[in-house]
Amino acid sequence: MAFSSRLTSSLRPALAALRWAAPRRCRGLSTPQGSEPSVNLGGIFPPLATPFSPTQEVDYAQLEGNLRRYASIPFRGLVVLGSNGEYPYLTSRERVEVVRCVRRALPRDRLLLAGSGCESTQATIELTVSMAEAGADVALVVTPCYYRGAMTTAALVHHYTEVGDASPIPVVLYSVPANTGLDLPIEAVITLAQHPNIIGIKDSGGDITRMGLMVHKTKQEDFQVLAGSASFLLASYAVGASGGVCALANVLGDPLCQLDQLCRKGQWQEARDLQHRLIEPNTAVTRRFGIPGLKKAMEWFGYYGGPCRAPLVPLSPAQVEELRSTFSANGWL
Repeated sequence: MAFSSRLTSSLRPALAALRWAAPRRCRGLSTPQGSEPSVNLGGIFPPLATPFSPTQEVDYAQLEGNLRRYASIPFRGLVVLGSNGEYPYLTSRERVEVVRCVRRALPRDRLLLAGSGCESTQATIELTVSMAEAGADVALVVTPCYYRGAMTTAALVHHYTEVGDASPIPVVLYSVPANTGLDLPIEAVITLAQHPNIIGIKDSGGDITRMGLMVHKTKQEDFQVLAGSASFLLASYAVGASGGVCALANVLGDPLCQLDQLCRKGQWQEARDLQHRLIEPNTAVTRRFGIPGLKKAMEWFGYYGGPCRAPLVPLSPAQVEELRSTFSANGWL
């Protein structure tokens, strides 16, 4: 890590100069004919759950087993070390090793997004460099939030600009107010979208008006908006989102990829019917029961869920039954 820090410091001015000198490209409906995003984020990304053994050690064999099962699903790529990967509970060594493990198993035509956000700018840069060295294609950087009262637009723009300048790989912003208590201000998003190494945002807040405005205000930039939940995926596509990072894709990956395709083909009635059936199961494995619910549901669909790492606790028998009923009532079990 110390070597990475020294390397980053020495290369930062050159990286910044090269990136800011690079030509900008537009995206979406306003993109000039023949122009494409620098990295195409269009599609579904499951934010992988991290498997643990009964003794709460990272179980790399089970992770590889889940990856083999996911290989047949047409995901655009995978997200590792997001909120659903129990990222805050992993050591720095574990975080890097998980990325290495996933990179070894993942086909090169699928993107690997790795969470690298830390509370300080320096630590974020160091971990981002380590993620790039481990094989990540894109860094997913959550908003620092411990001193949230001081996280003004100016502070966040400075933080992400420093990370974008130093990162050897493209950066995607990550706003998840349910966990951080902090919405990345839309003014900051619009400013940061102009940075040549910041290519998008995963927005998990669920405010469709906000998402549509971000798409509209950044349409002249090489910048893509990703929905952070399966519950509002269709609505996000309707206002111009490029793809989705959806916890439910760990469980129902094929249906979410089907919803993605229906939206892209303009088959809105079929898409609406499918979206309706996904809302309650998604709410159950996110807001209602969280990661313990997600891991329990994974087991019903042939994946390894296993235990969470303490202090997260497993579901009670009554909660398990409620979760199962939610999937059954919507035709998934």
